[in-house]
Amino acid sequence: MPICTPSSSDSSSGSSSVSTKSWIIHGLAVGAATAVALGAHVYLYYRRSGRFRSRVVGIIPARFASSRFQGKPLVHILGKPMIQRTWERAKMASSLDHIVVATDDDKIAECCRGFGADVIMTSESCRNGTERCNEAHQKLGKKYDIVVNIQGDEPLIEPEIIDGIVKALQATPDAVFSTAVTSLKSEDAFDPNRVKCVVDNRGYAIYFSRGLIPFNKSGKVNPQFPYLLHLGIQSLDSKFLEIYPELPPTPLQLEEDLEQLKVLENGYKMKVIKVDHEAHGVDTPEDVEKIERYMQEKNLS
Repeated sequence: MPICTPSSSDSSSGSSSVSTKSWIIHGLAVGAATAVALGAHVYLYYRRSGRFRSRVVGIIPARFASSRFQGKPLVHILGKPMIQRTWERAKMASSLDHIVVATDDDKIAECCRGFGADVIMTSESCRNGTERCNEAHQKLGKKYDIVVNIQGDEPLIEPEIIDGIVKALQATPDAVFSTAVTSLKSEDAFDPNRVKCVVDNRGYAIYFSRGLIPFNKSGKVNPQFPYLLHLGIQSLDSKFLEIYPELPPTPLQLEEDLEQLKVLENGYKMKVIKVDHEAHGVDTPEDVEKIERYMQEKNLS
């Protein structure tokens, strides 16, 4: 499992690595009630001027000392550090004005600078990726309206998904957070590393869990039910991002060890888009072999 030796290949080479997937945004049309809640005149002014949540930065939080996978951002995926593959994919998103890596580790910083990424050094005290994104955003010279938290362990993340969650948050002013889900494979139903999600009929998140949700009386997977798998990528209103670290941990968040639950437990709204995506995140060392095998089968470089 080699540690980082940055690849010099063109970052745009990833554009042919994954075919474009269709993404579906649920409930992008914002009703009159939403406009009233925000302040109709303010809402209409910003929407018509094109300035509503218009400035967007992508931040890739990365730490070396992961409890499940030490040094995960630097592990090679078919010859490239995983953090480099994630950065290259993010660079292709049209909605991002700027992209940075936020880390507390010198080895990760050196690696990322080696392949051309901008790096913001953050403290070791950050409890999760969202807090690391907040610290990085505060240290940037320019402030943004939306901060996209791009998980460094999704080396095949599609730029269309990044653009999709940004558009969803821009179109939903009553939400402070947006994220993406895809169809859950039956073999992942009881894997606690694969986080499940349920949403309401307007596309807002109801709950996230490491267990199978919804759970039926039989205790088995219902092959007819459209279970949803949460993808790690998320975008946040930058003003809410400043508030997030000050919110105390919540019981559900602590029990499930899922930071999204702190958002929901505190009464904030989270918009969810459904996308067609082959989920190949890296949670454990065993996942590296799986994703390499998938890339070789699909002839992805």
